Amino acid sequence: MRQLTEDQIDPEVILNSLNDGVVTIGLDRRVHYINDSALRILGYSRQEAMGSECADIIRCAACSTKDCLLDRALETGSDIRSYDSFLVNKSGAHIPITVNATLLRDVHGEVIGEVEVIRDISEQVKLTEELHGKFSFDRIIGKNHRMQAVYDILPSIAATKTTVLIEGETGTGKELIAHALHEHSDRAGRPFVKFNCAALAEGVLESELFGHVKGAFTGASHDKAGRFLQADGGTIFLDEIGDISPATQIRLLRVLQEESFEPVGGADTVRVDVRVIAATHRNLKKMVQEGTFREDLYYRLRVMPIQIPALRDRADDIPLLMNHFIDRFNQVMGKEVTGVTPETMDHLMTYPFPGNVRELENVIEHAMVLCRTTLISAHCLPKDVTHSEEGLLQIHPPAPSVSATPNHRLVQVDVETSDPLTQVERETILKVLEQCDWRLGTAAKHLHMSRTTLWRRMKHYQIERAS
Repeated sequence: MRQLTEDQIDPEVILNSLNDGVVTIGLDRRVHYINDSALRILGYSRQEAMGSECADIIRCAACSTKDCLLDRALETGSDIRSYDSFLVNKSGAHIPITVNATLLRDVHGEVIGEVEVIRDISEQVKLTEELHGKFSFDRIIGKNHRMQAVYDILPSIAATKTTVLIEGETGTGKELIAHALHEHSDRAGRPFVKFNCAALAEGVLESELFGHVKGAFTGASHDKAGRFLQADGGTIFLDEIGDISPATQIRLLRVLQEESFEPVGGADTVRVDVRVIAATHRNLKKMVQEGTFREDLYYRLRVMPIQIPALRDRADDIPLLMNHFIDRFNQVMGKEVTGVTPETMDHLMTYPFPGNVRELENVIEHAMVLCRTTLISAHCLPKDVTHSEEGLLQIHPPAPSVSATPNHRLVQVDVETSDPLTQVERETILKVLEQCDWRLGTAAKHLHMSRTTLWRRMKHYQIERAS
């Protein structure tokens, strides 16, 4: 293998391979060098840019506000980092940018100009606007049509005292929905009391919900107010409502119907004004049919049902959520991660996320801890997310099957496959590719692997598609 020598390295090739724009400005305020990315961002040809005054080509907001970055660098003698601004390109479009500026010096240490590195942050700004605009409600994030349908009804539900039942798998964000309903209601500013019904045994659960009087049981040395009384005038969020016992179900039904209850061991009736929002990951309708959950309580809770989709059913929200978590952990960890590599995104988009949004948050936190660059690479992800790289395939055959046409036939190549399991894997990949009409993304999902992994295995087994 030939060694790369210094005289073989072309700086121009390196600079033109960057996504960021690089512009060199002399003390005469004219452009002396500009790379391809800068020309693309600014919209000018090289002939138009070279030798022109920087303010005529870059047209950055700093110029119009008399905050010239070159002047500031000359005055302070220090670099300028992460200067957020915008520029107007040749076609008149406003482009949000961030700029790093560094003084250039000759071999004698004399300042001869400045180099500016310009990054187009349009996509990041767009995502931020989406997060705080139409693709979010309160702290809930999602652009998928199922989430949009939820957003549409939340303001109307929040404006009432109607009892709400939020249904969805663990980790989908049911508590966020409950909190948003409270914050957008006329009860905002009053107590929002959340309680996990699955966390305590029956006797302790009733005491926690309804309170108890002194002497009600061993250890009850004083009166205690329950969660319903604490939430008086506000909202109580009962998570995992499907886990409460039949006896507690009866007492809860009375609170919903009469807005009153007696503390454990007490005779006096306590009246409260509380809005109830319940949530569960269980199938309450099935529990009613099985006799483990009261039918009257089910319908009393389910006056207004809200179904939260699993993350695997709204995978188009993964990039939005991913960027949201990256921004948050950047602040917490003091990092400057800007995104993920294509291979990492491949894994995130094809992983089923049984733990839903909460699991995605944990995955991003895990990756951020290990990440040492500005982009999260696949090796930073937990092994659970990239498990398809190893072991046997778990096949979900595509349906309906698509027969191969003469223009999409399999190319049979003789590959040494002495291992029977290897032969099975190769034949499975061939079959699924044929059934999916060689659509790699679809085939990868049925094979439970990323598109990148599928491509590598096709290469390994010399699987090719005929033209």
